[in-house]
Amino acid sequence: MAFRTEMGLYYSYFKIIIEAPSFWNGLWAIMNDRLTEYPLVINTLQRFNLYPEVVLASWYRAYTAIMDFLGVPTKTCWTVNRGKGLSPVESCEGLGDPASFYVAVIFLLNGLMMSLFFIYGTYLSGSRLGGLVTVMCFFFNHGECTRVMWTPPLRESFSYPFLVLQMLLLTYILRIPNINTGSLIALCVSNIFFMLPWQFAQFVLLTQIASLFAVCIMGYIDSGKLQKILSAHMVSLVVCFILMFGNSMLLTSYYAASLVVIWGILELSPKVLKSSRREVYIWVIEGCAWLFGTVTLKYLTSLAFGIADDAHIGNILKSKFIGYKDFDTLMYTCAAEFDFMEKETPVRYTKTLLLPVVLVVFGVIIKRAIKYLMWALSQAGQYEREERFNHGELVYHALQLLAYSVLAILIMRLKLFLTPHLCVMASLVCSKQLFGWLFCKIQPKTLVFAILALMAIEGSANLQTQWNIMGEFSNLPQEELLEWIKVNTRQDAVFAGAMPTMASVKLSTLRPIVNHPHYEDAGLRARTKVVYSMYSRKPAKEVKRELIKLGVNYYILEESLCVSRKKPGCSMPEIWDVEDPANSGKIPLCTLMSKDSRPYFITVFENSNYRVLKVLKE
Repeated sequence: MAFRTEMGLYYSYFKIIIEAPSFWNGLWAIMNDRLTEYPLVINTLQRFNLYPEVVLASWYRAYTAIMDFLGVPTKTCWTVNRGKGLSPVESCEGLGDPASFYVAVIFLLNGLMMSLFFIYGTYLSGSRLGGLVTVMCFFFNHGECTRVMWTPPLRESFSYPFLVLQMLLLTYILRIPNINTGSLIALCVSNIFFMLPWQFAQFVLLTQIASLFAVCIMGYIDSGKLQKILSAHMVSLVVCFILMFGNSMLLTSYYAASLVVIWGILELSPKVLKSSRREVYIWVIEGCAWLFGTVTLKYLTSLAFGIADDAHIGNILKSKFIGYKDFDTLMYTCAAEFDFMEKETPVRYTKTLLLPVVLVVFGVIIKRAIKYLMWALSQAGQYEREERFNHGELVYHALQLLAYSVLAILIMRLKLFLTPHLCVMASLVCSKQLFGWLFCKIQPKTLVFAILALMAIEGSANLQTQWNIMGEFSNLPQEELLEWIKVNTRQDAVFAGAMPTMASVKLSTLRPIVNHPHYEDAGLRARTKVVYSMYSRKPAKEVKRELIKLGVNYYILEESLCVSRKKPGCSMPEIWDVEDPANSGKIPLCTLMSKDSRPYFITVFENSNYRVLKVLKE
């Protein structure tokens, strides 16, 4: 039950595989799933980026089989008497407990990521002090850097460590004069491990290749090197497409379109724009060609394949700039994590001195880069140019910082990319390339430890706040609901309701559901819209008819969704007023159902949070 919303959905597939008679039976079950989007049979491995669960389930089965063979106990269990008339529950710890094993591997992976951050900061800055700065900044801003401690099963927990590895490898490739095949293969593999677990990875990689393209057209890296990097991206994209059983959302993404368009520009630009020198107007032409070409190709490929799964991404961006509203967009933007960045976030960055330090580093890079560009546009010879500031990897990191900043400002959740990158950029305060003039006057160690001491004033308080957060999960109303479902409904009874609750119903009761929290599919968004019509002002007869079409037997109504309002315009009836203005002004159906569900539904269970309505067949 502690794995709520998407977390519960993902963990349920791990649970299916480890409880199956064999690993292959479990794998077949999740590839032919009949419970998640009843009555459809779907390949969840294709739809939900479930390779982490498959790998972890295979490791768990192997671990428990070996330990059982050796006779080594793998877990310790005890009974907890909860009092207050509640039934006792069993609690276990140890790697033999499935949930403990699952979470332990995630924490181990993210722990190893900290070693990567140290190596990354050290390599980028050219000093072990830089690695120390990166790691300390991460811990001092831990609450802004990650949420793995609160939501371990989310896709980013598996994926993000491989982005750190990928960016470290990319930094190495940008820095060396000649790319070797091994580094390209390593980049390709890290790309695959980043993309496979997370559907959002493609948008992050889009910002990366856009930044690299900007670095290239300004002359910091040559087109040949960029084409080799692009080839690694293309190979990894094709491999992921195959491993995801032909997930067309990958091939119709802005990322795929951008790869093709940039490759085309690099091939055609020297032939069409016949100029031996880099001019500002050429940069503008190539930049506009990339933007127009990417959007056009993305539109055409989506049209050709009939794919609309990521259409909501464009609508979310439209809502940020022009106030666009529809049902699906409001379902995202009304959630705090998809709102604009909180005003307190930059303040917290400033208190730990992370933002001031990075602004100094960023300012120095931009100043040096502009000087180089001004000179590169002059008549200076090639030999002399190479003696000047020409560190493409630093310019790339500065541009990537800008891209992450824009994403985080537009969508607060994406500060999970911005904050760690700020920590990496902070390592450059130790760079002799940028601050060699300062290190002639003051020892680098003295400067770094002075900065860390000042950071620690607020940073140590932040850490203490994190350590002080302790507690236990309890949701008695939902526990009563799930127990009632297991005891009083058939195994094939079909349920509908709020997305987070449906994930819990599937995980804990294994009953078929018609909707769930993985909202990145056009068909699923349409189903969810039908299910959530219970919170609209539509007539009960119409809502019942649509639920019957989906095969729903029971509807779980949550009165809190009917009345709660996170911000103006964000209660479910208000969201439906945007989508269904014809019924605006009527009493919400959920309000009517909470008073009397007849004649189209019968209330069969009720507690303080939930009401189960049985859908009467016609």
